[in-house]
Amino acid sequence: MDWDRFAQKMASMARDLLAQESVGATLERITASATELVDGCDAAGILLLRGSEVETLAATDQLVVDSDRLQARLGEGPCFDAARTATGERVFRIADFTAEQPRWLAYAPRARALGVGSMMGFLLFTEEERLGALNLYSRRPGAFTEASELSGWLLASHAAVAFSSARTHAQLEQAIATRHLIGEAMGILMGRHHISEDQAFDVLRRYSQENNVKLREVARLVCEKGTVP
Repeated sequence: MDWDRFAQKMASMARDLLAQESVGATLERITASATELVDGCDAAGILLLRGSEVETLAATDQLVVDSDRLQARLGEGPCFDAARTATGERVFRIADFTAEQPRWLAYAPRARALGVGSMMGFLLFTEEERLGALNLYSRRPGAFTEASELSGWLLASHAAVAFSSARTHAQLEQAIATRHLIGEAMGILMGRHHISEDQAFDVLRRYSQENNVKLREVARLVCEKGTVP
């Protein structure tokens, strides 16, 4: 493998990831980069676990979605292990799904039937948080080598930072938008009912709590209707 050329591509990809305008675009660029940069990779996707719920993001092929659904149904698999590991393994490489896989007795034979030949999983993490798992698939047994694993690990390291940054930025933008919306709703209530700022906020808060509706949604309704629904 030409590591100098790979390093140049990785540097270009890292800059490109940070330039994406949304979380979704960032994730799609991550998985597309995996198929471009990691030898043997036919398909890639990002798996998130929320309790027992599985979410597949930015899959480049239906094979990724099918595999994640299978693991969710069975409650086992290498992507699961990569996503939920705490202090243990952060990289999984299954070289050959045509050979017996005692670790995943239920998943492995069904994965072969889907067309999985080999795969790798990488925990996406920063010092502050675990974000999910980047999973790479090949339809050929033995497609992933040690060089593939190293390049996948480097990609996952850059991906975790970009994913975390994009999500933080999106959360900040949403918080600013929510604050503006609530302020606008409070202004409407203050003008219509001749109440103070604190009283207007209390009206929104009480309605939110009593009706189990998020404060942002209450504010949006006030802005649309001119008063509390």
